[in-house]
Amino acid sequence: MICYQLFEKIDSLQEPYADIWVQFAELESPTDDKQRVDKAGGYLAGLARELGFSVRVFPQKVVGDVIEITMNEEAVNAPVIFSGHIDTVHPVGSFGTPSVKIQNGKIYGPGVTDCKGGVVAALMAMHALRDVGFASRPVKLILQTDEEKNSIPSNKDTIRIMLERSQGAVAFLNCENTKENTSTAVLYRKGIVQYEFTVTGKAIHSSKCPDGISAVNEAAHKIIELEKMKDMDGITANCGLISGGTADNTVPDECRFTADIRFKNSEDLQLARETVRKIAEKSYVGGSCTIKERPYRPAMAKTAENYELLDKMNKIYAENSLPELTARMSLGGSDAAYTTDMGIPTVDSIGVAGDFIHTTKEYGVVDSLREAAKRLAAVAYCI
Repeated sequence: MICYQLFEKIDSLQEPYADIWVQFAELESPTDDKQRVDKAGGYLAGLARELGFSVRVFPQKVVGDVIEITMNEEAVNAPVIFSGHIDTVHPVGSFGTPSVKIQNGKIYGPGVTDCKGGVVAALMAMHALRDVGFASRPVKLILQTDEEKNSIPSNKDTIRIMLERSQGAVAFLNCENTKENTSTAVLYRKGIVQYEFTVTGKAIHSSKCPDGISAVNEAAHKIIELEKMKDMDGITANCGLISGGTADNTVPDECRFTADIRFKNSEDLQLARETVRKIAEKSYVGGSCTIKERPYRPAMAKTAENYELLDKMNKIYAENSLPELTARMSLGGSDAAYTTDMGIPTVDSIGVAGDFIHTTKEYGVVDSLREAAKRLAAVAYCI
């Protein structure tokens, strides 16, 4: 099926949707700020209603409300799902004023590629599909709101909603960013498990430090052992947050730190858990330790369903002079792992192009907005 008319419509929408991209990214929305995340979601929901799409809101107590935008709600064929998260990692004000800038064909700002650009591209694709009269199947855009924290704040309720609303989908396309100057899609990812360590020692005045037990010292030994896990093809560990002690002249009796561990498959997960347990149980300088495992994000496994979907997509792209996508692995986690686990055909990271996510250098390529919208719309139109 040829998509020339659809692509022409998308090209005509590039300028107004680039403006929407700026306005949406300017609505800074760190995960923990429910009010700001809801404001960002409400902005997109308002645009969707203006387009005549159905909008359903799933309220959340501590994170932003999950939003489902649907076109062709009454169509009987299996739906195509677009998905992306609208929460970001950046504290408000991290990018200065204005928070979003366009320079030399690139847009800079909080979450412009991770993942607000992909979400805007998805709505742009749905707008174009509507305007060319596409009506053969439902197309949904599901907006997640605590992805950046592994959906821990909602106790995975946002994931439950996403999975329920994606049942029976012929394709689930996650709009995380793609890499600049490449034609790839993510078909497998590492999973993430995080641990909270609480190390206990014995406090005493530092003049008598040999009679105390430093919880910081004990924690340091454990961190060094954890940080030895650095296999990019297997397990990695990063201890990125630590606190402990009360005064510089007191032996600290408590120290807390977190470990972020990435794993490739369930076997690696079990090995990581066993390694963490052994390190926690071992006393290096006399201290003791307890650990708490946070709810984990599974790895996105290689599945036949996902590869078959990518093959179908590449046939559509070849017929319509779009670059075919090569499968790759990502070391980061995403919501696509959950839909893959459920057997829903999933392809990840076909949003806008950009780089330096999770830093104040984050940028997206402005012209990649139309490219992402074409990739998304062509699948819905032709599959």
